[in-house]
Amino acid sequence: MEAIPDTGEINITGSIENEELVISVTDTGEGVSAENAENIFEPFFTTKGSKGTGLGMSIVKSNVEAHGGTIECRSTPGKGTEFIIRLPIR
Repeated sequence: MEAIPDTGEINITGSIENEELVISVTDTGEGVSAENAENIFEPFFTTKGSKGTGLGMSIVKSNVEAHGGTIECRSTPGKGTEFIIRLPIR
């Protein structure tokens, strides 16, 4: 929510694909540069300066992987970002 302007939107959808739960979280924010997208899941990586610890997305990735899943980031600078989480259905 911190990455989108006041009039932005966050959308969450879910579907079942190939015995996986696929959760998509999209926003209409500023997007993430290709360089930052490569590092977004690294512990202590932040673009927030002293306002962030850089642990949020690395914790999310760790939790998703602990459940046998994956997470990826797709972004277009100036248009928004999508995070796709895939979790196996057991």
